[in-house]
Amino acid sequence: MKNIAVLGSTGTIGKMTLDVIRAYDKRLNVTALAANKNFELLGEQIQQFLPDRAVLLNAESCTKLKQVSETEIICGPSGLAELASSSSFDILVVAMTGTVALDAVLSALHGGKRVALATKEILVGFGQFVTEALREGNGEILPVDSEHNALHQCLEGRDFKTVKRLILTASGGPFLDKDYRGAAPSDVLAHPTWNMGSRITVDSATLMNKGFEVIEAHFLFGASPDMIDVVVHPHSVIHSLVEFKDASVLAQLAFPDMRLPIAYALLYPERGTDVVQNLDLTKIGSLEFSRPDFERFPCLRLAYQTLRKGGTAPAVLQAADYEAVGQFLSGKLSFERIGEMVASAIEAHSFISKPTIPQIREAERFAYEFIKQGV
Repeated sequence: MKNIAVLGSTGTIGKMTLDVIRAYDKRLNVTALAANKNFELLGEQIQQFLPDRAVLLNAESCTKLKQVSETEIICGPSGLAELASSSSFDILVVAMTGTVALDAVLSALHGGKRVALATKEILVGFGQFVTEALREGNGEILPVDSEHNALHQCLEGRDFKTVKRLILTASGGPFLDKDYRGAAPSDVLAHPTWNMGSRITVDSATLMNKGFEVIEAHFLFGASPDMIDVVVHPHSVIHSLVEFKDASVLAQLAFPDMRLPIAYALLYPERGTDVVQNLDLTKIGSLEFSRPDFERFPCLRLAYQTLRKGGTAPAVLQAADYEAVGQFLSGKLSFERIGEMVASAIEAHSFISKPTIPQIREAERFAYEFIKQGV
């Protein structure tokens, strides 16, 4: 039995994680849950999974939950790190957006725990500190992103010196072959293949999501930017590929359902059965590939540029994008201006090549305010 702590249990990935745990209740057990402010759903999850404790970030919602729950409830962001420093879990699932769970990730890795990481922003902004904690604590990161999860499967047990390229696939989003000028949130959220949260769906449409994944791949696998390529694959059947120096290419294929990488991260090195529907290649018939258009989707190029620059640049990239996407979803910023605003924030911030965590936090705050003032 593996004990699981789920940060972000009320979000899209968090709910799918609980689906997987429910399907494998003889092997997986929930010991802790955490959410931002949805106390009603968190309360229902507590009643079903009976965790030892739960964390709710929003103070008002936390007070309400305490009044109706017999489980130990911890209020505020500091509760995440407190939870992660305990010995009550084996695997920490991190599915909260943003970087609020950074301290929890670092604590879990320093404690030698497995982190099933589904949150992009933590590696993008603080990758160097995460890899240091991983090395110092002898912990383990199992990526939940389908693309990095696929890379993990293709690379398992192999000498990285034999690798020539990591190839991430991108669906291309809803605007692969359509004009996106004047697109409304409803147009952007109509993703052709994946069921994801609203923010990641917008980032998929700009290809910023793929840019984040390039940065993540750098920190997860130690690959240089020149070793990481992106190919557009609208079917979302091949989730990533690895090309080796002898010209062999390995790919991981599966029906596009996030429950598969979640189950892989929780059960590894074992594999579950009947997690998602089987892949029938005869029904698919053919698979298509093309190069990404960096002119139509400048966010991808911007991500490569910030990875090469390093320092505070990637943190500003993700923070500015986070705020810009929020402004778009609220109707205050046009879709086509997201990349433009993010690029301006990177250009305007005071770059630091070897920042501390507080300096990165300050760069994030600058990015948030820069976007708000520019809208």
